[in-house]
Amino acid sequence: MSSSSGTIVPAKASVHRKPQISLDNRYVAPAFITCILLVGHLSFGILESYPKTLLAIVTSIGLELMLGRIFLHRWLHPASAYISGISVGILVRSPAYWPYALCAAISITSKYVLRVKGRHIWNPSNFGISVMLFLAADTVASLSIQWGNYLLPMLVIWALGSIIIARLHRFHITGIYVASFLAFAFLRSWMTGSPWQSEVAPITGPMYQLFIFFMITDPKTTVRSKRGQCIVVFLVALLEMVLRLRQVVYAPFYALFIVGPAAMLVEIWLDSRRENSAKAVTT
Repeated sequence: MSSSSGTIVPAKASVHRKPQISLDNRYVAPAFITCILLVGHLSFGILESYPKTLLAIVTSIGLELMLGRIFLHRWLHPASAYISGISVGILVRSPAYWPYALCAAISITSKYVLRVKGRHIWNPSNFGISVMLFLAADTVASLSIQWGNYLLPMLVIWALGSIIIARLHRFHITGIYVASFLAFAFLRSWMTGSPWQSEVAPITGPMYQLFIFFMITDPKTTVRSKRGQCIVVFLVALLEMVLRLRQVVYAPFYALFIVGPAAMLVEIWLDSRRENSAKAVTT
């Protein structure tokens, strides 16, 4: 640009600076699940105890670091293990300490042992909790507290969860599941004659907040296509309804335990067929 003295003063080059404060996506989910824990416990005392939850978290992180070093030859970021551990600490109910450590250990170990074509096919905490509920039913139960008539805690969690899941581009998974759950809840009410409020009520509890924001949206254990993800969560909700009609107490955990891996295996099989077809064409 020209100055008043007639000399030419070069314009300052525009400098694009990165924002000094940015939020790593790896910390978003741990921060949110910690928020669920604090809001739920301070409002309704959802934790069995702080030491049991801490035991689950420490077991998860310790095993993740050790198994990551053994199998992958590197130290892994502990965020994923923290989510698994705190999920176990919130969802498991037992008078003993050992189920918390064992459930966390099963959850993390499943990531390294139960693999197909290099991919683990079960959500870790869903796998660990389902196994414990099925094999140690005399000692282990799952969280069943609901928010009751106090809507504020639920609204806080749903608002934060929706923002975070949208940020991670996975809101469609949660949205389709919730819409399907509500539709099937009204269908169950019509089929059984029970009040629709009692059929809808479970989704207002903290257990379902973890289920819909973490378990069914886990990037490592969901199929890749957006359409496929929507179909899978619809099928999870459908099987859950069938299990509920048969009086299965832990229907959502078992529904995801069955449908999720089946969908992953179908995708892996289709990928293998496409690879074989591509090889056949090139040869």
